[in-house]
Amino acid sequence: MAFTSDSSGGAMADINVTPLVDVMLVLLIIFMVTAPIQTYPIDVTLPQPTLNPPPVRAEPPPPIRLRIDAGGQVFWNDSPQPLSVLPTLMREAVQADPTNQPTLEIDTNADADYGTLAKVLAHAKNAQMEKIGFVQN
Repeated sequence: MAFTSDSSGGAMADINVTPLVDVMLVLLIIFMVTAPIQTYPIDVTLPQPTLNPPPVRAEPPPPIRLRIDAGGQVFWNDSPQPLSVLPTLMREAVQADPTNQPTLEIDTNADADYGTLAKVLAHAKNAQMEKIGFVQN
């Protein structure tokens, strides 16, 4: 900050903005030079138009309601099942029609053990279930 006296004899306390403008112009040039370097292309595969429409899918099967209560008990469509039976039930549901799988709707109690949910999700992944949803209360 420079203190100079003006014609009235008082001190003038104005900031010298010339160095500030110089620094800003240098930063602007740096950003203009480096900005094109930071961009890179992303390959996007877009769908291509076809003359044949896709086949009409069959009516989806009813969803499977899987509920986990606070005690860790698992209910498959409202019937209690041990956790060891779930892989078999899930594989059977997928093998019934692999192209048109039912949706697995998982409803968990707020006090349910996360480990039980993790095991259910692992079983669903191993059974190759593709449609998994979570029910919110």
